[in-house]
Amino acid sequence: MEILACIILACIILAGLSYLIWRWIGDAVIDFRLDNHAPFILAEKTSDKAVFTAEFEVANTGKQCATIMDCFVRQQLPYEQFDGVRVKGKAELVGAPRPDDYFEAVLIQKGETIKLKVFIELSCAKSQGLLEAVKDIVDIPVDVIYQHTGRHIATLSKKRLILPASKIAALLQTEHR
Repeated sequence: MEILACIILACIILAGLSYLIWRWIGDAVIDFRLDNHAPFILAEKTSDKAVFTAEFEVANTGKQCATIMDCFVRQQLPYEQFDGVRVKGKAELVGAPRPDDYFEAVLIQKGETIKLKVFIELSCAKSQGLLEAVKDIVDIPVDVIYQHTGRHIATLSKKRLILPASKIAALLQTEHR
């Protein structure tokens, strides 16, 4: 019985030490700071297309290096009510644009901050002009979905930002004048 008690005590001590070592070593902690994103701007406009962009920071506030393996944008404009507007979205690392819409994995060292940019493209799906197509547009929810890892298993996370209808209208009207 004493041997069994010693084995159980040794296992408890090892588990406790493992936990303390893990806490000391730490892990990456990714913080997508979408709540503090830069204001949307009108980056491109033609008679049938407008591209809005906004930049935001991603910080690694943890104790280890992190990897953002993928980042993509899912815009949610209901087709049933807005079948005259096509919406596309993408994300890219600021300063490293890619013409193929591929998000290249990026390392973020502990304590480091990088900037990402979200693109939301609105285009006409019918023969009407852009201003007509978006005249009754609503706020567009934009999910930024990213796969990240550190010492932990790769995880998918999601944050949301909103492209407000009032901002779309204001930027298009300012450009239209």
